[in-house]
Amino acid sequence: MNAASPLPASNLAVTAAMVAAAHQRIHSSIVETPVDDVSALFPRASARVFFKMENLQRTGSFKLRGASNKILALSKKQAVAGVIAASNGNHGLAVAAAARKAGIAAEIFVSELVSPGKAERIQRLGATIRRFGVQPLEAEVAARAAAEKSGKVFISPYNDVDVMAGQGTIALELAQQLGGIDAVFVAVGGGGLIGGIGAYFKSASPQTEVVGCWPKNSPVLYESIKAGKILDNVEERPTLSESTAGGLEAGSVTLDVCRNVIDRSVLVTENEILSAMRFLRDKKGWMIEGAAGVAVAAFIQNAERYRGKTIAVVICGGNLSEKVRALLEGNDAT
Repeated sequence: MNAASPLPASNLAVTAAMVAAAHQRIHSSIVETPVDDVSALFPRASARVFFKMENLQRTGSFKLRGASNKILALSKKQAVAGVIAASNGNHGLAVAAAARKAGIAAEIFVSELVSPGKAERIQRLGATIRRFGVQPLEAEVAARAAAEKSGKVFISPYNDVDVMAGQGTIALELAQQLGGIDAVFVAVGGGGLIGGIGAYFKSASPQTEVVGCWPKNSPVLYESIKAGKILDNVEERPTLSESTAGGLEAGSVTLDVCRNVIDRSVLVTENEILSAMRFLRDKKGWMIEGAAGVAVAAFIQNAERYRGKTIAVVICGGNLSEKVRALLEGNDAT
């Protein structure tokens, strides 16, 4: 699937200037993660392939970038009141960590699907856990309602331009680290990560192809982009890519951004995701989470298309739930 005719980069809700400002704001709160040349792993591709190692970010995923940017942009009054977020894992960890560093209180709403390990880590970072609903979107809606009632700032995992701008700092770093990039592969859930990355590249490096990568079992934003509106009836099945699973909040800013920055879309099966995760475990000793496996699997599926090109794949995180770790260490694909 190709995106609609793109808007000028300056007309996007998130701009390269916003990403550059976020980079200045958060640089002391995050790690500038390395890029790893993994070209030798894909000899048949005859491409220069680099992994952007966000699994080495503080808290174990890219989410710290967006959470830090949002929290550091709060007014003094907003900071004193504290913040509320909704997340079954990485975003919750990031908000809790960024809030602790800034010295403000944080409440994190989670659904029943949250892994016990991630909930415990959020609590250890000093945040208060609130449990609501079965699906992540239920917890998200409840969290936003609680924020509106209390007057506290709600920090969305994706539906926030400051969060998206923070995630977009990955693209700024990639451009500095690699120079010219022909394509970047990014896993997509709510669209905050690829929206920020794509918005930066559309202005700073418009020749870079932005490739959205989805698990076939959870294609909500993919189908919404095709339909031109956010859908609430897309079938969701269990996926190893837990951090990209779930529906989208009505009116999410990410829909229009992603429609205009995603150049190609790739859907991958659960077998492909698990195979990619095991491949990196066996070849490099890396334990990456399912969402990162989605981006790797999407590149593997399309590697021959990029012969002679320079490719970046965002390894968005390394926080595996107990369930996914057990599947990764087992012998059978899902």
